[in-house]
Amino acid sequence: MSSNHKRVGVLAVQGDFAAHSALLSRIGIEPREIRRGDELAELSGLIIPGGESTTILKFLDEEGLAEPIRKFVQSGRPVLGTCAGAIILADEVVSPVQDSLELIDLTIERNAYGRQVDSFIGEAQTTIAGGPIEAVFIRAPRIRRVGPEVEVLARLGNEPVLVRQANVFVATFHPELTSDTRVHQLAFGAA
Repeated sequence: MSSNHKRVGVLAVQGDFAAHSALLSRIGIEPREIRRGDELAELSGLIIPGGESTTILKFLDEEGLAEPIRKFVQSGRPVLGTCAGAIILADEVVSPVQDSLELIDLTIERNAYGRQVDSFIGEAQTTIAGGPIEAVFIRAPRIRRVGPEVEVLARLGNEPVLVRQANVFVATFHPELTSDTRVHQLAFGAA
């Protein structure tokens, strides 16, 4: 892989991983579907998409992917978790309590906006250039606590919805379901 060629993996267990791949392609980054730990080696970055967090965690456990993902984060390469991916990456998960990879200093509440029928599109104010971000919330989690090293990049009202700690980015919404590419560009840059 050349130094200017970027290849970002999308954990392809469930959720709309195809939408993430399409968005990466639009910004000139080669997407790769990831299902095994050995597939992480050639990647510039990784996305853990939405879906059902307990199902994703079960898959990570069965396939032995948790530790390779932790090492990937420790290597300094960027990781973006969206919706259930945010839950997977959080340090603490509540309502109900569940395991996670504990890779960003957050407390996150599962399904905090309600059921599927309560899904909505909001406008998040952001520090990213270009104005507000259209944010699609589908059975979305809420960030209830951010640690001292966590930077809030976007808010819906007063609530953080996009945050970053070092190379780990978390969005409680689905940036892959809009035409706005800024979240992915921020996390992974453009090719």
